[in-house]
Amino acid sequence: MILQIWKTLVVAALPLLQPPEMPNDASQRRALRRTPTVQAYERVRDSVVNLAATQRYVVNRGGRNLRGDVFGAPMGHAARSVGSGFVIHEDGYIVTNAHVVSAGADLKVTFEKGTPYEARIIGRDTARDLAVIKIEPGQPLMPIPLGRSDDLMIGEPTIAVGNPVGLHSTVTTGVISALHRELIVQGRAICRDVIQTDAIINPGNSGGPLLNIFGELIGINTAIRADAQNIGFAIPVDQLRALLPEILDGEKRNNILVGLRVGATQPPLVLQVRDDSPASAAGVRPGDIIEAIDGHPIRRGIDYHVAMLDRTPDETIQFDLRRAGQPTCARLTVLRSQSPANARTLALGKLGIVVADVRDGAAQRLRWGKPHGTAGVIVLAIEPDGPAREVDLQPGDLLVSMGTHWLTNVDHVGTLLANVAASDPIDVGYRRERSGRLFDGEARLYAR
Repeated sequence: MILQIWKTLVVAALPLLQPPEMPNDASQRRALRRTPTVQAYERVRDSVVNLAATQRYVVNRGGRNLRGDVFGAPMGHAARSVGSGFVIHEDGYIVTNAHVVSAGADLKVTFEKGTPYEARIIGRDTARDLAVIKIEPGQPLMPIPLGRSDDLMIGEPTIAVGNPVGLHSTVTTGVISALHRELIVQGRAICRDVIQTDAIINPGNSGGPLLNIFGELIGINTAIRADAQNIGFAIPVDQLRALLPEILDGEKRNNILVGLRVGATQPPLVLQVRDDSPASAAGVRPGDIIEAIDGHPIRRGIDYHVAMLDRTPDETIQFDLRRAGQPTCARLTVLRSQSPANARTLALGKLGIVVADVRDGAAQRLRWGKPHGTAGVIVLAIEPDGPAREVDLQPGDLLVSMGTHWLTNVDHVGTLLANVAASDPIDVGYRRERSGRLFDGEARLYAR
């Protein structure tokens, strides 16, 4: 009796065990083969870029080293490296790893289809190994859809897209192997709280996206274990979301005051309004949702920060807001936040350096200007017992970055130092000419 029941169940299940009937129509057959991985790649392929960095001189990381390149050997004369990245904003803003875009490199960005674009650095965070670069595409780009990393599950599928060893637009798949890992190099944690995945990652995948099955960004591929197979690491997307407002801070970048702190949300929410600021005077309130700036729609927090990047003092800005469900507007005039004299005083008092804007002649002698379209700030003198002396900064060094920001002028230095307290760490990037060659360095100073 039991045997008869078993045979009946097997016979009934046989149709379910058979492969589906294969359609004769080619388009139907192709549709059946479009797996979630295929669909995810099709969703992001116009957002992922290949990045080539050509370094034309020896790299020397002086002072207290922050981190070395995770992939590849130390760069020498005319060295070339490859990496990956993805579009974060349609106006040409691209995210990659900080270790992919060294200070003095010529950067070229290439999409799956099209010619290379020259890129310049907007900002870098070496501690979190993230950077934002900018190209001038001439037409709107396709930003990658952002997911979230606070609800990831061990074992869920992952998809990596990138430029391993120069092979454009390579796709690999795997799963999330672990969460909340620390990335240790030479006994030092250089990335914390990272995603571990077994999706195959190779040199050149650095800076590329790690996706879920919906084609949403959940991480930024950053490193592999060289002594193992299929152990790769990605920076969670939530860390990028938290960092973008700092890297794209137009007030610090342009030495201006608007007075708003806006979240990286969709829609963009005003989190804080600074007292005695233009935004406060114009009546902007915490909780307002920004819908447009000067008539241009603002859909995400990054749209607000990009819209403020090139603002200048005395410029008037029109905000269209939604407050408690009702439309309203505010009109404000941008103020200047620091004077050059105060900026020089802050640099001397907190870092022990005398700084000046680089003129065209000095920039040419230092062979600076083309890679990132900025002059930087030149060091004229160093106090004998100041913080800069402790990390071996020298007169003639060109300061190119401070914290996450690429320096534009002395005023910019003052803006970045205005709220720095004693003993706060300050990461600086610099260039130095020695024996006819240029060297890039990174050092950590502690303000006094």
